[in-house]
Amino acid sequence: MQAPIRVLVLNQISQHGLDRLPAEHYLVGKDVAQPDAILVRSADLHSMDIPSTVRAIGRAGAGTNNIPVAAMSARGVPVFNAPGANANAVKELVIAGMLMAARNIPAALRFVAALDPAAPDMDHAVESGKKAFAGFELAGHTLGVIGLGRIGCLVADAAIRLGMHVIGYDPEITVDAAWSLPSQVKKAHSIAEILKSAHFVTLHVPLAAATRNLIGGATLPQMRHGAVLLNFSRDGVVDEQAVLGALEAGRLRHYVCDFPSAAVNGHARVIALPHLGASTREAEENCAKMVVDQLRDYFENGNIRNAVNFPDAIAPRESGHRVAIANANVPNMLGQISTAMAQAGLNIGNMLNKSRGEMAYTIVDVDSPVPERAIASIGAIGGVLAVRYLPRPA
Repeated sequence: MQAPIRVLVLNQISQHGLDRLPAEHYLVGKDVAQPDAILVRSADLHSMDIPSTVRAIGRAGAGTNNIPVAAMSARGVPVFNAPGANANAVKELVIAGMLMAARNIPAALRFVAALDPAAPDMDHAVESGKKAFAGFELAGHTLGVIGLGRIGCLVADAAIRLGMHVIGYDPEITVDAAWSLPSQVKKAHSIAEILKSAHFVTLHVPLAAATRNLIGGATLPQMRHGAVLLNFSRDGVVDEQAVLGALEAGRLRHYVCDFPSAAVNGHARVIALPHLGASTREAEENCAKMVVDQLRDYFENGNIRNAVNFPDAIAPRESGHRVAIANANVPNMLGQISTAMAQAGLNIGNMLNKSRGEMAYTIVDVDSPVPERAIASIGAIGGVLAVRYLPRPA
């Protein structure tokens, strides 16, 4: 009988997701030693000594900034995430952010909270004070969406349904995203075109070298006067000091974000939320279910779907004996793997090889049980990072 797969859970992961790991094959908990896999949400793995036993990491969310992805790639460890699972939750919060900014809701709430309910003239104070919070409607205004992934597309669709004009920019839009993008969205050819045209600008891009301070001192002067900037992506995408300067100069009406910081918190025209983007019951359940299903398919069948550092590789089983190999994307790797299997007397029934940058992944179905010497022989090939034998679970 095979030993159970040991899964270390570092954060509160929805039980609806964890329940998808059958207890007879998986040992799941917060105190699991020598784990085969780690499930995480926000815990910082950069400061953790990740055990050598770990063969996969699953992030119950989209971003993986808290995981040392490059180090895991060097060990042949895929890092899975759950893209799109929290998209609806983030979309709704972006729409709420636009409404809060347009209708001056935070300032109005502060005004009401400061009223003395025992004062005899409270009704008069309400009526005389409300004019300071007059706002405007979203309909007829233009929303600029920078980043047209799953969230960006949903935000664009919701804004159109509210009567807004939408202009979008994403030079790396995927085919799936392009298909789901509403036809009413006008395509922009540059970020500058978005900034000059939009009353609201919302950011939906990952944090990378190319997007750090994407909106800052060089780009903020391009925004139309009185625009609202929304950042529900990552805090580093925006240069906060430059944003504060734009707010003081009146170029920006509001900055709405999901990332409170010492720099922006407390500013009268900053609406900062405590990282609520994915904090709904539905989003947490969806993320947990998605990443758990991916981990299970990887451990049981060797398939890879939605790993940020590996190519997608999905192959229906053609036998009960499968070998999965993570390797550097170098010439003659398949030839060396095939030779090692032939020398072990194994007949290859099917082989799938996928690559992504410097990383490659190979799935091989063979007709008979794979001896340990064959696994050792494949593991000794230069460039092979990890190799696993995956007999079909009983």
